Amino acid sequence: MALRVALVGGPMYDGLYSLLPRDADLVVHADHPTLNRAVAELLTAGERIDLLSTHSKYAPSQAQWLTPLDPELARDLAPRAVDLCTYDGALLCVPRNVDVRVMWARHDRVDDPPLTWEALVGADAIFGFTGRESGLFGTFFEHVASHGGALFDSDHQPTIDTAQGVEAVDALCRIAHRGPPALPSWHYDDVDAALGTGIVDMAATWPGGFAALRASPAAPQLSPHPYLSGPAGLRSYSGSHGWAMPRTCGDVPAALDAIRRLSSFEAHALDAESGTVCAHVDAFASVAPLDAVDAARLDIIRATIADGMITYPPLPRFPDIEAAGWSWINAALKRELSPTEAVARIQRSAEATLAAD
Repeated sequence: MALRVALVGGPMYDGLYSLLPRDADLVVHADHPTLNRAVAELLTAGERIDLLSTHSKYAPSQAQWLTPLDPELARDLAPRAVDLCTYDGALLCVPRNVDVRVMWARHDRVDDPPLTWEALVGADAIFGFTGRESGLFGTFFEHVASHGGALFDSDHQPTIDTAQGVEAVDALCRIAHRGPPALPSWHYDDVDAALGTGIVDMAATWPGGFAALRASPAAPQLSPHPYLSGPAGLRSYSGSHGWAMPRTCGDVPAALDAIRRLSSFEAHALDAESGTVCAHVDAFASVAPLDAVDAARLDIIRATIADGMITYPPLPRFPDIEAAGWSWINAALKRELSPTEAVARIQRSAEATLAAD
């Protein structure tokens, strides 16, 4: 019986899938928002999925469909990544990586890269960022947090409609409006492509996109830098992709065997070849820099993991809050709403979403 799998797709993810059985049935293979929607429909209908690629941010919303996993599966993995993948005391997914942002700037165009939000808003440099879905809401969150704000209070109630929230949307609009007209439609891979082909002067990328960036036409002109900071410091939205086993799994031994294989030193070392921060402690420690640029990149990544990581609260309804939130920010980028109105609508939609529970 072939293993039925649902996987996130893209250049930074697909290299590891060669370790899956050759006869695996690829039920879904798409960007993460699309994957989440398709998986929710399939699992709600009771469809069989044996292995699921998910994310620490999304796993709480999928908890009703996921089988808690034995922590022993994650014994060699970074404790912080394991914590991110644990919800209500249960390991919902085995971490694949740790994601933090790295800023890249073209040193042939930008002599002194603006590395604070305020400097970037006031600069002429063209900065590329994701203009929709999770990437956009994450960038909004980073700006708010780096300026001392919070999207939720200690009771996980939304605190989005604040001066910091309005300032964040206003800053994103100012940056986007001097960029390419297509920016509000960009997803992660579009930002990487814009940076690699020279459409933008600067952009922050996830570590897993490094191999493609290194092979791009712009690579000789790109230098790594810490991500953007504010008065409260550098804040990079972070999380872990991971492997989960839905309750509809039809072959538990095969699914667990696949998770063990994907969690091995060899699998994580293979993943690290693309530049990703693999979650296997020994595998990541064994990564040797390719050159001085890569050594600088790895130093930036380690420093950001140590001091700059921020994550969303483990709210089962967070994907719904995010889905509504990015759409209002996107409308502001397209000049359809003011930053003030966009933030007010995010707050109202978040309150309504949580009240529905």
